[in-house]
Parts: sequence; structure tokens; C-alpha cells
Amino acid sequence: MINTTSLSKTGLISFAALLFLAAAVLDPPASQTSGPEYTSDAQLKFPEGYRKWVYLTTGFDMSYNPSMNMGHHMFDNVFVNPEAYEGFLQSGTWPDKTMLVLEGRRGEDKESINKQGSYQGTEVMGVEVHVKDEARFPGKWAFFIFDDAKTAKMVPTDMSCYSCHAEHAAVDTTFVQFYPTLLPIAKSKGTLSPAYVKESAAQK
Repeated sequence: MINTTSLSKTGLISFAALLFLAAAVLDPPASQTSGPEYTSDAQLKFPEGYRKWVYLTTGFDMSYNPSMNMGHHMFDNVFVNPEAYEGFLQSGTWPDKTMLVLEGRRGEDKESINKQGSYQGTEVMGVEVHVKDEARFPGKWAFFIFDDAKTAKMVPTDMSCYSCHAEHAAVDTTFVQFYPTLLPIAKSKGTLSPAYVKESAAQK
């Protein structure tokens, strides 16, 4: 004999589940973005979750000044927000609201079983952020340097980082020439800057 009461309860539960699924499909939760956020006085908020972003590369003891001597090894890790990465894959250049984070870590060599070479230390020595925000910045891009604070002021546009990037960057004032997975994409999309192409050819 069929228990009609139990069948009725089961039917109601199933119907409720279907309504829940339909609501989720028709009204999905808003996707979280990772673009720049600012304070009321135009400071950039520290991108707390950047280490969950897309990893691009690590530089080792890199310097654009031939006479620079830090006295220790340094690793520079570069991350980009996922939305910007996907945009670059499609177009070969950076979309608005791109955030590139450079994280510096000191190189270490004496730990555990290590006998040669260097590895990254646990302490973050500094964080720099390169932001593309076309409506906010006259040159579309701006630099921010974070110390221990959770906000940072924009680096003044007369600082050498702006002119250096403008003169030597491979794509859209960014050093894509040092991002091994993205440089081939920029080449295939034809988005390399003429200045970089000329500079690169002269070095070969």
C-alpha cells in the first residue's frame, strides 16, 4: 500500500528544490571582481587577495640600473587580476581596471638541505602596484608603492618609472617582454610597441 502522506512530502521537497535551482539559474550571484578600489582621498586600497590572482613571472636580481648593488639577492613576483589576464588573452593588451602587482622577496640560501642557489624568503620586502584606470589617470596608468600601510598615494607622474615604462615597455607601458606566457600572445596579436620592437632588434 502506498503511503500518500510520505509521497506528498517527498513531492513538496522535490518541488522546493526545483524552485531553488531555477532561482539560482535565473538570478546567479554577482561575480566578484578584483579591480582597483580607492579611499575618499584617492589613495589605492591594498589588494589583499593578490596572491590568488594569476601569476605571471618571477625576476631574479633584476635591475634597470647597471650600477645598482643591493648587497643581497631579490626575487620579484608579478601577479595580475584575473579579469585583466583574460582580457589580455583575447586582445593582446590590457583592459581598463588592470592591476599588476610586483611583490619583492629577499633571496635566501641557508636553510634545511639547501646547498646551492637561492630561494624566496617569507618576508615581503615591498609591494608595487601598476593600475590602469582610464577615467581616473591622465596617462591611463599610475604607480602605487605600499609599505606597511593598507593604502598608498599615487606615485607622482614626474618620477622616472613613468618615462621608463613609456620608453621601454613591450605592451601598453607594461613590461610584457618579461612575462613568458604573454609575450607570444602580444606578438601574435600585433600589439608590441614600435619602440620595444626596435630596441629588441638592436640587441640581437
